[in-house]
Amino acid sequence: MNKGDLIKKIAGDAKITKAQASAALESVTNSITVSLKKGERVTLIGFGSFSVTKRAARKGRNPQTGKPLNISARKVAKFKPGTVLAKKVK
Repeated sequence: MNKGDLIKKIAGDAKITKAQASAALESVTNSITVSLKKGERVTLIGFGSFSVTKRAARKGRNPQTGKPLNISARKVAKFKPGTVLAKKVK
């Protein structure tokens, strides 16, 4: 399922227009993004939690040439599914 498919599904389930569903989805994703940028955790009970973790600097290897290279430290977004979602997917 891609973003367009999700918008169609939201519009159909909520009986709203695709434009309204798109605006709602954009609002949700933007709100999650802003909270993560601030370092906050976003928890959707029953669905899961979004958080930001720090990935340490490490050594890597270029797969094409085999030459070693340094990978710098950075922050990454992380998602942990909630128990309800995990049970439904199982």
